[in-house]
Amino acid sequence: MTITSATKVRDVALQLPQSTRVFEKLNIDYCCGGDQPFVEACATAGVEFESVVQMIDQLTLMRDEQRAPDLQNATLTELITYILEKHHTYTKDEMDRLEPLSEKVVAAHGANHPELIAVSDLLRQLFADLRPHMLKEERILFPFILELERSQTQNGPAPFAPFGTVQYPIRMMLMEHDTAGDILRKMRKLSFEYKVPQDACVSYKTFYEALATLERDLHQHIHLENNLLFPKAIALEGAVEQGPI
Repeated sequence: MTITSATKVRDVALQLPQSTRVFEKLNIDYCCGGDQPFVEACATAGVEFESVVQMIDQLTLMRDEQRAPDLQNATLTELITYILEKHHTYTKDEMDRLEPLSEKVVAAHGANHPELIAVSDLLRQLFADLRPHMLKEERILFPFILELERSQTQNGPAPFAPFGTVQYPIRMMLMEHDTAGDILRKMRKLSFEYKVPQDACVSYKTFYEALATLERDLHQHIHLENNLLFPKAIALEGAVEQGPI
């Protein structure tokens, strides 16, 4: 893939999955802000376009170690299965782990580091948003998308959509993704880029490391839905409604 200044960030992330490592390192928004031109995303992050391209090229050459699954050409069923097994399961496990850890760290260090209290409050807000968000995807949106794909495979009629069109729940999911992205940015800023202070205990360090890892996973999670799953689902709905030619 040739990356130009006009290339969309999401296209780079989709065609070169390894590039997301560079984006995470440089704080380049490729999930909620994936529609912006690459050069603008670099400028926003305060990095040079050419340097970022070079870093991605170097990483591409070293990609032998672990080849990411070819999600670009996966069926929607395969893509949803991947999102559920890799990202939903991880997020649920981390929410259960991080809530008590957050309380423990705030109790021990909140007096000397009041930013921890603010970070913990934002984390609770994030989790309060993510739980119903993922539930709506698992019980309503994803099953409908799977029905759409079955209808296409079997040349059958489009499934009944109680919400009118798949675009309506997707629009809601996109808005909720934006909200999650805003919370993540605030948490990173308040925590000084998850930099632990000198008096940090093991739990404090573990907490910040876990938040940074959760952030990376959520970025990947949102990217796959915003830039791959949702556009494909909208296109598929149009094709199924049109019927076999």
